[in-house]
Amino acid sequence: MRKKHYYFKKIKFKSNPSCHCHCCGFCCPCRCKLPFIPVPPTPACHYLVYVTDAGQEATPDNRVSVVDTATNTIVATIPVGLAPLEVAITPNGAFGYVPALFSDNVTVFSTATNTPIATIMVGDRPLGVAISPNGTLAYVSNHGSNTVSVINTATNMVTATISVGMQPQGIAFTPNGAFAYVANENSGAVSVINTATNLVVATITVGTRPRSIVFTPSGQFAYVTNQDSDNVSVINAATNMVVNTITVGTGPVGTAITPNGALVYIVNKGSNTVSVINTATNTVTATIPVGLSPDQVTILPDGTLAYVTNQADNTVSVINIATNMVVATIPGFNGPTGIKTGTICN
Repeated sequence: MRKKHYYFKKIKFKSNPSCHCHCCGFCCPCRCKLPFIPVPPTPACHYLVYVTDAGQEATPDNRVSVVDTATNTIVATIPVGLAPLEVAITPNGAFGYVPALFSDNVTVFSTATNTPIATIMVGDRPLGVAISPNGTLAYVSNHGSNTVSVINTATNMVTATISVGMQPQGIAFTPNGAFAYVANENSGAVSVINTATNLVVATITVGTRPRSIVFTPSGQFAYVTNQDSDNVSVINAATNMVVNTITVGTGPVGTAITPNGALVYIVNKGSNTVSVINTATNTVTATIPVGLSPDQVTILPDGTLAYVTNQADNTVSVINIATNMVVATIPGFNGPTGIKTGTICN
């Protein structure tokens, strides 16, 4: 007889393959041999985008706005420190880490409840943040003290402080987690930190005012935005040498890469555009107009959409990656700067 499925309290059961009974053992007599094998339900997952509302210098804000990408609306706000400029989400999607420039601390929030669960004191004027690929470490760049604070995410304690270049900003881990690259804005250089020893093992000269860094999924190359050079430096991570320089728009700052590593999206703050770089050729293949004074960008894990913060007009632009067209503009922010994606499964 054909195998059937049975339901009990919304849990799906599949009968023993040798069973010829038409009912489950919980609800009627059955001579079939146990076990009845539970079939776990497929979790429903959706993407959320977390945006830091930094406000203005004279009137800084202290919140993170949560955007549901299914509706492109703000569905929650999370209180953090004063003037948050970046946010990072743990690889499992469970927690967010937000440095606050004017509070000298990092707020840790739960994505399940959208509430803060810890506050960690770090160095002077913390700005950038990144989470290691295995989720065990958070690195925070302290723009005012020229250091990086190392946070153990299991304890939310600072375990080390590393001296780097002048006014560090963006941080990126290599995909294997062995190294962290730090863009030092006023040194025109990138510091390379060995994460096993917390020592700087290389310093790479790039353009003027490097701001952010992103790695290709293979870890072979890193792309660094140079705000005052209007270009992007391409670093070979095996040799820590710059192997290419790509001219983009005016004042490049934020950067993100598609999951397949084919395209890098560069936010040009001065020209209100996003440049799209083909990583196979290292050429700009598209330039997309967005809002005023755009700052950072995140790309959804399925590679379909890019979200760009527009600091001066308090919006987020949504770009269709297949067409490189802006398909939505989300209002309701206050000086949005940092932006990252998290996956929530029910």
